[in-house]
Amino acid sequence: MLGMALAALDGTIVSTAVPQIVGDLGGFAVFSWLFSGYLLAVTVTLPVYGKLSDTFGRKPVLIAGIILFLIGSLLCATAWNMASLIAFRVVQGLGGGALQGTVQVIAADLYPLKERPKIQAKLSTVWATSSVAGPALGGLLAGYADWRWIFLINLPVGALALWLVVRYLHEPNRTTAKTTTATTATTATKGAKGAQGADAASDRAPRHRVDWAGALAVFATGALLLTALVQGGVAWPWISAPSFAFLGGSAVLAAVTVVIERRATDPIIPGWVWRRRTIAAVNLALGALGLLMIAPTVFLPTYAQSVLGLGPIAAGFVLSAMTLSWPVSAAFSNRLYNRIGFRLTAVIGISLAMLVLLAFPLLPYPGQAWQPALIMLLLGAALGIFQLPLIIGVQSTVGWSERGTATASILFCRQVGQSVGAALFGAVANGVLAARLSNAPTPGLPDDLDSVSKALENPATLTAEAADYLRRAMDSAVEYVYVGAAGAAAISLLVLIFMAPRRFPVLKDPE
Repeated sequence: MLGMALAALDGTIVSTAVPQIVGDLGGFAVFSWLFSGYLLAVTVTLPVYGKLSDTFGRKPVLIAGIILFLIGSLLCATAWNMASLIAFRVVQGLGGGALQGTVQVIAADLYPLKERPKIQAKLSTVWATSSVAGPALGGLLAGYADWRWIFLINLPVGALALWLVVRYLHEPNRTTAKTTTATTATTATKGAKGAQGADAASDRAPRHRVDWAGALAVFATGALLLTALVQGGVAWPWISAPSFAFLGGSAVLAAVTVVIERRATDPIIPGWVWRRRTIAAVNLALGALGLLMIAPTVFLPTYAQSVLGLGPIAAGFVLSAMTLSWPVSAAFSNRLYNRIGFRLTAVIGISLAMLVLLAFPLLPYPGQAWQPALIMLLLGAALGIFQLPLIIGVQSTVGWSERGTATASILFCRQVGQSVGAALFGAVANGVLAARLSNAPTPGLPDDLDSVSKALENPATLTAEAADYLRRAMDSAVEYVYVGAAGAAAISLLVLIFMAPRRFPVLKDPE
């Protein structure tokens, strides 16, 4: 849980300290890479760490991830300019990928199926609490101490997590199914050559080969694709040479990755991840979840401040309503899926989420803060009984030797969905705002999208009529985003209905 807190906290704690960081180091034009660089490193390393944990065990991967994260944190605290800070944030992200994926797998390893909802709900609570507390803590440290303490505070927490893992996490000795099969086949083949040959084959069988070429190809492909999605429409227009170069390069690298993985003896992303119906369906369903999560996490705070006129702290509380109900409903989801199955439970959850998202455009203008907070409370409850059964369901259909890879594929698809959602819904919101501004009957409005946020932050610079028109335009843009998020929920629902099996092929817990 401490390891999970490190990864969750660092995703948000920097946000409120950006003015102080930029004021000290400069680099305003590229400060968004403080977040994008960390996100890229976490996302593209998830499949690699998942495979490594299946090969060498969870404990060494988790220890390496914590150490790498702490090294990155210490380097961030010593950054001398924005370029160095961004580079060190990437180092942090390389460790954060190990923390995110491996903690989820260890929870499935240590707890039988009946107890997994409780521990997963606790991990969700840690994630939610850290995500909400991060901006407040970052603001306090930046305002009353120094922004470098944002990274130094990781060191004692990480050191405690590292000590607990080293001392108390004891993994049982397990023989992977693949190794056992290989050893049996080799022994049978060599049997005619005597016991000495069989013993030699048995000694050689446990040696693991890491598909480093595949790992590098996955990393490069993911980095180019996510860079195109994160920076498109921000650093450069979507229809531009950089966009075509990054998207085209990621497509070429994806083809190269497929070729490398097909030839690899033990690939980083094995083909069975997509050949097995259950895992493929859950990957796509949770990819759509990442897509729809952009609506509440990115656009709701803007709506709360621009349309409702709330301050940043109050807007954060509106969003936090979702993080209160999500872990609670997740903790009780086992009472549903133990009776009706994983798929039907998830279908109910995503159906409710779709209805809740469609209810957002029905809110009155300008409305009261409790109204979107209630929407978020209901959305968190619905998504709690959607996501957790799918993660636990997939983890329960694979053995120890495949659990890390399967879990990492789920988290990877969800992260990619978030990146796609940020690009897609950002374009939707910008398109709606641009249309409203071009057809505005009211004079005195901003001439371009870049000036909209500044005008909303200082409404005194506008006439009352112009400020109201701009708020209505923002309200309309966010409503379209929520309708798009409901569409993503519908895609997830269709995937579960037509792709996922009615009953997940659950394996029995080992004695």
